[in-house]
Amino acid sequence: MTIDFSPASQAPLPGDKGTFSRRRAMSGLFSGVALTGIATAGAGAVSTLIASEAVGDRWSGAPNALAVLGTAAGTLMLGVVMSRRGHRAGLALGYTLAVVGAAVACIGVLSDAFGLLLAGMMGIGVGNGSAQLARYSAAELYPRDRKGFALSVIVWAGTIGGIVGPILISPTARLAERLAMPAHAGPFLLTAVAVTAAALASAALPRHERRASQPGWRLLPPGSRRTLRLPAVTVAITAMVVAQLDMVAVMTMTPVHLHHHGHGLDTVGAILTAHMLGMFALSPLSGRLADRVSGTTVILIGISTLVVAAVLAAAAPYAHSSTLPAALFLLGYGWNLVFVGGSGMLSRSLPADARTQLQGAVDTMIWSSSALASIASGMILHGWGYVTLAIAAGALVVIPLAAISANRTKDAAAD
Repeated sequence: MTIDFSPASQAPLPGDKGTFSRRRAMSGLFSGVALTGIATAGAGAVSTLIASEAVGDRWSGAPNALAVLGTAAGTLMLGVVMSRRGHRAGLALGYTLAVVGAAVACIGVLSDAFGLLLAGMMGIGVGNGSAQLARYSAAELYPRDRKGFALSVIVWAGTIGGIVGPILISPTARLAERLAMPAHAGPFLLTAVAVTAAALASAALPRHERRASQPGWRLLPPGSRRTLRLPAVTVAITAMVVAQLDMVAVMTMTPVHLHHHGHGLDTVGAILTAHMLGMFALSPLSGRLADRVSGTTVILIGISTLVVAAVLAAAAPYAHSSTLPAALFLLGYGWNLVFVGGSGMLSRSLPADARTQLQGAVDTMIWSSSALASIASGMILHGWGYVTLAIAAGALVVIPLAAISANRTKDAAAD
């Protein structure tokens, strides 16, 4: 028995064989996301430091911006592939392109070719697109009242990457030096190995050939504009975009901020670990909450957490062993609440015949906008400092609050 990844397959799979098939699919999805998290954590942090040395702080967010653009393009492209060929084919393609990207980035570091590093980061970003869409693949395996928890389990897989990835930055750098390579090449060697393993994990997923609901290879299905204007969809998209902007802006520049104040890769890795734990470790709790209360409520809790994180980071930007790790943890968990709550709303609100493509399109919006955060954060840090960056990022939450208020006003008027 193979698992049907199509939107029609939302009921629990019957029998022991069905349970095993679902478990096998979830294991493959979980492994791919965990391995991608390991791959991107070190690459993202080290590429920022390389850029800071190569082109200055003003453009130090460029590698992560290219990675984010790769994720944005990847989610749109892979969403189309999944709608035509199934989730297995789409995920495998994205991870395979990340393998190529990791190899190119590593060559760029070894040859001191900054352009190759940028190109490689974009390829790695495409692989991250597969990891992002994997949560929707999990949601399709479960009924409506369990979708939030199902996708949160896959998001939780990022905990492994969040813990292991930053911790391995310093050891892999030392390993590279022992191999007569630049220290910064080490994390990229790890990236190449991890995304290769992710590609292999996705290949173990059940085969499923899905018939396209529409002829051709359209990026968006008919009626998309009308669907994206639905109140629940609008709130989910707005909140997820803003949470991504906030999180990316602060996270991207924190390693540079620490580096400027004399802290090494060990400190950077430790604080990024705290942040990654916030992003992923409590995902099952967020998922249970999303299944039991409204997605809007979960988003509001997440927004409140993001505000607290911004206040702490601005109040104690140099407390690298206490307040700053707490701020980065809360920044991650605020993002997680908004991300899981919003993703659950989309899984329940989007029409079944267009869900896969629209989910990819929504993730494209999220990651495209956060590319702006990667670039702008470097400029803000260079011009006004880390405190201003934290305050500006936290202030963005007024945008989803306005969207939620507007929709509640519409609902009240309709009543």
